[in-house]
Amino acid sequence: MDTKTALLESAERLARQRGFDAFSYADLSRNVGIRKASIHHHFPTKADLAAELVTRYRETFMAELSAIEQRERTAGQQLAAYFDVYKSAMRGGAQVCLCVSFSVSVSSFAPLVVRQINRFHAESLAWLERVFERGKAEGSIALVGDPSEEAQACLAVAEGAQLIARASGQMSDFDGAVRVIAQRIR
Repeated sequence: MDTKTALLESAERLARQRGFDAFSYADLSRNVGIRKASIHHHFPTKADLAAELVTRYRETFMAELSAIEQRERTAGQQLAAYFDVYKSAMRGGAQVCLCVSFSVSVSSFAPLVVRQINRFHAESLAWLERVFERGKAEGSIALVGDPSEEAQACLAVAEGAQLIARASGQMSDFDGAVRVIAQRIR
């Protein structure tokens, strides 16, 4: 793994576990084994690091959603897999997904980072809306109203469920929060 990738991996792990504002370049220096000054070569500012982190995370997440579309036959199965992605991202409650962590700290970020967070949410919502449209048409998701509103509610439930489960330390809280939507999968 090259130094830049190692820095991104370490920063993502720290941001997902502690929050972006709760780690420094000194933490990255210790984790990766390089001098703090060397980090500035790759990321002159912490805002530059944040922008690259969220862009990379968004691209990886959207690739995972594409893989779900290829792998799962019905929209209902795709929605179940979506919830599985959010649950597994918590690593047993030790962390939350990067965009959940970043959303909590949105006022700390430069406009470029906020735009990337919003892009992550917009692309996630578009994917979810398509899932609910297909689920309604094929009957694999029951009681679908407006697919756009369903997508909004689903994203809010998935991200909120992570926060609740992380705070309580109980992964069963995640399951309980998503159950209201997941039980509609046929």
